[in-house]
Amino acid sequence: MAVVPNRNSPPAVLLRESFRQDGKVRNRTIANLSQWPPHQIESLRQVLKGDYSQMPVLASSFDIVRSRPHGHVAAVLATIERLGLETILCPESCRQRSAVTALIAARILEPGSKLATSRALREETCHSSLGEGLRLGGVNEDDLYAAMDWLVGRQAQIEATLAERHLGEGTLVLYDLTSTYFEGHHCPLAKFGYSRDERRANPQIVFGVLSSADGCPVAVEVFEGNTGDPKTVAAQVNKLRERFHLKRIVLVGDRGMLTQKRIEEDLRPHAGLEWISALRTPQIQKLAAGGAFQMSLFDEQDLAEVTHPDYPGERLIVCRNPLLVAERARKRGELMEAAEKKLTEIEAATKRKRQPVRSAERISYLVGKALASTKVEKYFRWEITAAGLRWERNPERIERDAALDGIYVLRTSVPAERLDRDETVLAYKRLAAVERAFRCLKSVDLNVRPIHHRLPDRVRAHVLIAMLAYYVEWHMRRALAPLLFDDELRGGPRRSPVAPASRSDVAITKAKTKRTAQDWPVESFQDWLKDLATIVKNRVQPRLKSIPAFDVTTRPTPAQQHALQLPGASL
Repeated sequence: MAVVPNRNSPPAVLLRESFRQDGKVRNRTIANLSQWPPHQIESLRQVLKGDYSQMPVLASSFDIVRSRPHGHVAAVLATIERLGLETILCPESCRQRSAVTALIAARILEPGSKLATSRALREETCHSSLGEGLRLGGVNEDDLYAAMDWLVGRQAQIEATLAERHLGEGTLVLYDLTSTYFEGHHCPLAKFGYSRDERRANPQIVFGVLSSADGCPVAVEVFEGNTGDPKTVAAQVNKLRERFHLKRIVLVGDRGMLTQKRIEEDLRPHAGLEWISALRTPQIQKLAAGGAFQMSLFDEQDLAEVTHPDYPGERLIVCRNPLLVAERARKRGELMEAAEKKLTEIEAATKRKRQPVRSAERISYLVGKALASTKVEKYFRWEITAAGLRWERNPERIERDAALDGIYVLRTSVPAERLDRDETVLAYKRLAAVERAFRCLKSVDLNVRPIHHRLPDRVRAHVLIAMLAYYVEWHMRRALAPLLFDDELRGGPRRSPVAPASRSDVAITKAKTKRTAQDWPVESFQDWLKDLATIVKNRVQPRLKSIPAFDVTTRPTPAQQHALQLPGASL
């Protein structure tokens, strides 16, 4: 590049090429750059010299016009592809399938309403590269609602495919229920019932999840909010036997669900259908009073197997957890102290000089309210006298209940040669995996609540999407387990199946050092999603308009690259 003086005019800036001809160096003018602005001339001079050190000049040549978080989307979509979930939803590609896949992925990445999700998927208002990755194009909330309606019609086939993949003849099947509150009063499914969310002022729905023995969900069903747990059992038995075509299964459910009546009417008539459950407190008290087991059994062991004529064809496994003994004694003591404090206040109110409480009806109401809130009314005796209220503890009832602290009794129809007593206890404890699923579904990750839909099928589709999202997350957590605080070794050695599970040495070391044995950082599942979200797709627009815009993806850190490799994701 040559600058040539031009008398009284500004100097000419010429782009010249030098070459040798007949042994002499000659110059050829390629372009006259005199009209270029000085900064553009200087930029070209640097490029021709191969000098890129002056970054301000280089940076001013480009604009980043859009940034879309991408790494966490890549991890979730890679898991969905690895599981073949889209094919499970529908073998043929269609817009509804893509929209449902987007709803499932969004429930993991950024749970929100359908309106918020549709905005996050549109190119103009996107929050991530999810809509782009699924090639959805323009999508609105009506498209998502239509996709939900489409999904409900395919639920039976989807669940049958998952059951074929994760369940088999003779397998353990875990079943448990939860409830979640509702906003609004226009859905026929929304009823007032026993609220596990402690939201008694809100109507609710109840839904039950069927899982494999390791806690992988395969089916979900929504019931009206006032449905009792035992009333849902028959529908699950029919689903397992008629829709999933399983003839030999072991159904594991808690004591509030697999009641004596349900066992007699819904389980026992079916050949090949066995169960593991537990006795309720009155049943345990009746066994103890009848001498079916003695507390001396637990002097040297924490479980014993017995039989009883009231439970023909069943094995009873009596377990005593010493930690549970201390915990129940502590809790009972604290609740009784809280109740005594309230009763003392009521007693003082009946004896105060100004406006004492004299009405027997009012005193009864106050006592009932005080004891009901602490749930220890059975431990007190009280009466209304002319002087006011008189109360005292019921030591006989306290002693009788304290004697059975830490005692629980499992009941099973599975023969001992197929499942010994230790394996039976561990099988029942697997219900904790379903409880973990409910925590993820309701609060920790997927936020299925509160529910705002009015149409019953929309509610069912919403819960099914949340279950399928947990299905994806369950597999992601397994793949990422080495980088999570989760115990990938599934606990350390147990001295007894009754004893609480202990964490493995690997998990303890990870929790203490926050690093893996290979020196990778350890984070929670949600923190890893946030970390991967810092890998973004940047839309770069050169200021030279003749060059089209292009995408540049953030270079992942070594830890991010390792986290992407575990679920098989690629950028």
